[in-house]
Amino acid sequence: MADLILHHYPASPFSEKIRLILGYKKLAWKSVIIPSLMPKPDVVALTGGYRKTPFLQIGADIYCDTALICDVLEHLQPSPSIYPEPGKGLARTVAQWADGTLFWAAMAHNLGPKGAVHMFGGLPAEAARAFSEDRKAMSANMARLRPADAAAAYKSYLRRLSDMLDGQPFLLGQVPCVADFSAYHPLWFTRVRTPVVADILDHTPAVLEWMDRMHAIGQGSMEKFDAAQAIAVAADAEPTVVGKGYLSDSTFQDEHGIALGSRVVITSESFGPEPTEGELLAATRTHYTLGRTDERAGKLHVHFPRIGYVLKKTDA
Repeated sequence: MADLILHHYPASPFSEKIRLILGYKKLAWKSVIIPSLMPKPDVVALTGGYRKTPFLQIGADIYCDTALICDVLEHLQPSPSIYPEPGKGLARTVAQWADGTLFWAAMAHNLGPKGAVHMFGGLPAEAARAFSEDRKAMSANMARLRPADAAAAYKSYLRRLSDMLDGQPFLLGQVPCVADFSAYHPLWFTRVRTPVVADILDHTPAVLEWMDRMHAIGQGSMEKFDAAQAIAVAADAEPTVVGKGYLSDSTFQDEHGIALGSRVVITSESFGPEPTEGELLAATRTHYTLGRTDERAGKLHVHFPRIGYVLKKTDA
């Protein structure tokens, strides 16, 4: 099996989600720390434009978005499953809610005035300004909650999570599933990265106990790696044949009238609108695959989940 290379940075909440899943599945992985702000030339060399964190590299295959990374890791290491039966559909649905609605309420609370001072108070003013401008560009098409509104929503969501934990150790039963990992990471940010606003968690002790159980899972076996090494790995590898590997479904599902082999652009529906352009190699019910070539990384296949992403044909 080729090495799993996770491109991430320590404070990234979505990266914490994947780090814990790697731990749950007891997988070894290589860690490439990437910048939290643009420019990210080494990231773009591999992804072609996508700049959200994290992304997973296996040889010359690049997997974008944690929803897709979860599926790849499940195919790679089916046991223990993050989609245990019965209830796989419910687990995915709760995970999608947690990665969106819960996450944005939590982060608006976390990075309100008090949390922002904690995060950026010791940094030069230009560093805080650069972070703000970077995230503003990434969320240009989004409606953002005000901190007071976010706190009210966050409290309600925490109570709902607490209710789900009534009589069981994890959100949907006796073992963790993808819903647990998705709900955990924004709360982890509150507790670990912005502890000055973490008193919001104190009203739901069952949630805190569950967070302790999730933290105890660990993060697997990690080895430090760097971007130059990761790019060299890609350049020395061949992308997986479409329909093989960890995304085995290759059945074409045409919803756009765009033929395979067309030049296309894929962008996120909301956060992180930076486009990735390439040749459409796969459009299945679950994912897209683009073929592209980079002067440093060579021939690559870049994969996206279908849900949450917009496919368009290029004008050229």
